[in-house]
Amino acid sequence: MNSCLHTSSNVTLLTSSVSSVTGIVFLLLAALIGLPGNLFVVWSILWKMKPSCRSVTCLLVLNLAMADGAVLLLTPFFILFLTFKTWLFGPIVCKGVYYLCCVNMYASIFIITLMSVDRCLAVSRPYLSQAIRKKRLVVKILAAIWAVAILLAVPAFVYRQLLSDPSGRWQICEPCHATPGLAVFHFTMETVVAFVVPFAVIVGCYSAILVRLRGRRWHRRGARTGKLIAAVVLCFAALWVPYHVVNVLQVASNMASERAAESLGHAWKAGRAGATALAFLSSSINPVLYVFAAGDLIKTSGAKFIAQFFEGASGEVHKKSPSQRDLDKDTVAGEGVELRQLQAGGEGAKQDGAMHQLTPPGQGPYQAASP
Repeated sequence: MNSCLHTSSNVTLLTSSVSSVTGIVFLLLAALIGLPGNLFVVWSILWKMKPSCRSVTCLLVLNLAMADGAVLLLTPFFILFLTFKTWLFGPIVCKGVYYLCCVNMYASIFIITLMSVDRCLAVSRPYLSQAIRKKRLVVKILAAIWAVAILLAVPAFVYRQLLSDPSGRWQICEPCHATPGLAVFHFTMETVVAFVVPFAVIVGCYSAILVRLRGRRWHRRGARTGKLIAAVVLCFAALWVPYHVVNVLQVASNMASERAAESLGHAWKAGRAGATALAFLSSSINPVLYVFAAGDLIKTSGAKFIAQFFEGASGEVHKKSPSQRDLDKDTVAGEGVELRQLQAGGEGAKQDGAMHQLTPPGQGPYQAASP
């Protein structure tokens, strides 16, 4: 017996042809661009870089590429779903595919959040960053992120079912909630945990960075890596906003009265396919950003440019291009500038104190030194 809650009578996820066509286009673009790009990033870090040369940043980028690549491997299921307007693979695959998508969605946003926190600590708390920024600790944090993502995605597996549309012509893989309260819980949790809270942390981190660097030259603190991470964050935010707006509409439709619920149900079902496909583009954009950020390393290093870009101090790089030298300077400056400033400030204070002790009352330091 079908006990699912329906907020609209004869409108389904596939009713809007515009949303379906848009979804197919976005999914094809994501798969064609992002799948080879993310696989190339994984290959570059795992096979073109020695394990001893893999930095913390490399580990974060590797896990992000693995999460994004896993999502993009599932795009054929959704393309066929939108093309034939019916789910062809049975209820088990329906649950499994959407569950894996949610796991990697949570993992991606949590890893991007961790990258932002890492950059914030490197700029605002360099001593603390150097003390805790160890690969062993980062590996443990990444393992915890994947474990939490696996648990948080459980509702997607539980509530996703293969249903028949009102006409009986199509099989649709969509969430099935027995009560409005379950629907509100599911989509509110997804939006709050996967979007609102992480991006609050991200905005806080970059606000702290801007305050710390206000009036200073940005390139002195690892501009290239910092700007790359900022671009990844902004693209992720822009591409996921429509998806979570649809979530909010779905929550509102389950809390509204009958007429309002009907209108909101039409709205979220018309937008779900396109918004979900747009979110897939977030998994394909990162390798494109890496290419733009690498600059002339692509010409000088060829297929090794990803490995060399993320590990400027790699012993395999004998001849460094201008981009590589700039990256090395950025890395050194980003990690050690605060230490040098404090040491210089301490030495200056000691010299000033010594001069003042040797200066007679009423005379400046240069007057006292004059014959």
